[in-house]
Order: sequence, then C-alpha cells, then structure tokens
Amino acid sequence: MSERLEDIAVQMVAGGRGLLAADESTSTIKKRFDTINLESTESSRRDYRQMLFRSDEAMKKYISGVILFEETLFQKAADGTPFVDIIRAAGSIPGIKVDTGAKPMAKYPGETITEGLDGLGERLAKYYDAGARFAKWRGVIAISSSLPTRGSVRANAQALARYAALCQEAKIVPIVEPECLMDGKPGDHNIDRCAEVTEATLRVVFEELADARVSLEGMILKPNMVIDGKNARKASVEEVAERTVQVLKRTVPSAVPGIAFLSGGQTTEEATAHLSAINGFDLPWLVTFSYGRALQDSALKAWNGKPENVAAGQREFTHRAEMNSLAAKGSWKKDLEKAA
Repeated sequence: MSERLEDIAVQMVAGGRGLLAADESTSTIKKRFDTINLESTESSRRDYRQMLFRSDEAMKKYISGVILFEETLFQKAADGTPFVDIIRAAGSIPGIKVDTGAKPMAKYPGETITEGLDGLGERLAKYYDAGARFAKWRGVIAISSSLPTRGSVRANAQALARYAALCQEAKIVPIVEPECLMDGKPGDHNIDRCAEVTEATLRVVFEELADARVSLEGMILKPNMVIDGKNARKASVEEVAERTVQVLKRTVPSAVPGIAFLSGGQTTEEATAHLSAINGFDLPWLVTFSYGRALQDSALKAWNGKPENVAAGQREFTHRAEMNSLAAKGSWKKDLEKAA
C-alpha cells in the first residue's frame, strides 16, 4: 500500500467502500452494551469488535478503513492476533480517534470545545508505529436560534486545523469532523437553520485549515448532513440530499478527495437512504460513509453478547455494510432491505 497521504485518502473513500467507526469510548460502548444487558469489560469489548473485524465479506468488499479507540488499536483477538493485523489482512486501513472529548467551553453556555491537542504529536508517532494511517477528531457545534456563537465555531475550527496539521506531519491522514448536531439546543431547529449553521461552520473550518497549511489533498472531511433537528423532522430524503449537496458545493474545495458522512442520530435506514440520494448528484468529490451506530446497531442486537450468535451478528453487519456500499455508489433501493 502506498504511504503517500494523498493515496491513502483516496483509498479511504474509493470504490463504494467506506469507514467503520468502531471508536466508541469506554463510556459510550458501555451504553451500547447496556441495551443488550451485557457488562462492558475488556474481554466483552474484544469479543464484540472481533466479531466485526472478522466479518470477512464485509471487511474485504465494503469497509475501506476502521476508526479505532486507543484500547482497540493495541488489542488482540482471542487467538492472539493483533486487531491491526486482522484489519490489514482484509485490505482495510487501521485508523485512530485522537481527541479526548468535547468539554463545556468556558464562558460559552451550551457550547463545547474538543480537547486533546496537548501531547498529540507524541501520541501520533506512537499510533503510526502501531499501524494507524489515519486519525479522527470531532468538533461539536450546537444549533439553536442563538447558537452557535462565532467564538465557539472559530475555536473548534482552530483545534481541528491544528490537529490536522499535526497528523500530516506524522504521515497520518486527518479526518476533519465538524459535527453540527441534529439534537441541538433545544433540538427543534429546521433544515433551514441546519443549512445556515453548517455552511457558516464549514467556511470557517476551511479558512483555519488554510491558515494551518493543511494539504487538502491529504485529508478527508466528515461532516453532518443538512437535516432537521430530531424533534422537527419534516424534510424528505430528496430535500436532505439537495440541501446537503448545495451547502457542500458552496464550501468544500474540490481538492479534498473525499467526504465520509457521519450518521449523526439518524436511523440505520435513513442514513443509507440519504447517502444514496446525495450520490445521485454530480459531485466533485468521492462521497461515502463513516458510520458507527448505523453500521453496528442491528449486528449488536443479533449478537446479543453470545458466542453462538457471532455468525448472526456478522450477517447483519455484512448486510448493512453492503447497503451503505450501494448508497456510496448511488444505487441503494429500499426494496433491497426487504430482500435481505
């Protein structure tokens, strides 16, 4: 595999393959496991992720890369094989989440700033040696009638840009993720407000990336789709796709090789339908998925923490990965879900 940042970035988004976000923190994976009454331990987390990474058909055909939590990057399967080796053997690229979470931003009520820049250069060197070739950092932007503030957007954009520059110096492709929340404050904003905030945010993000001298050809953008807040859902699939493409074409340079959307609170099928509709447009970038829950939820339920259900969990994961691969080519159809 080429070690050039530009080549890795293209490989992450090309050919209808996309990213599996398996980077849930220990607290987040506990919440997921709580839904199936499974205790979150190092071994249960290992068993769950081993089920996903050893879904050979899904990993080889549909998954270009896996975003890992630090624990998982250094973890081994039950038979002693490092997870990084399993991912690479499937032709997929190991990646790593490097931020330490969104924390309340001082003097900015209702807004957050993502932390984790201190010591990041040293951590990236360690992650590179462990096999990671891309990284992810998530900035969180709240939406309401009065939020976000300019100060919050600028601070998060600057952090994203500093992170991205450090990644490229460490020979790691940065995924730049400015997420404008669909569950904003109070969670009832419409698609017009989401479009306004997303466009303004992306403009500032690319200003800061330019000031930080980040190579656009060696990065991936992971944005939210332009969508109503979760308590105000009215927009059709077609409108979400149209408004999303409009905002991206206004703000994202064509030098960026690819866009990998987050699913951001959408249902499993919504995330697939919206992605497919977006790919129905003539786009200057490769556009694919970088999904967590939207790839994993049905697999987690089918597995249910039981060794005898591994094959069932893998079938569900493979199906969702295939549906989203079709969506990345603009060829998903709802009746394909029923045929599964």
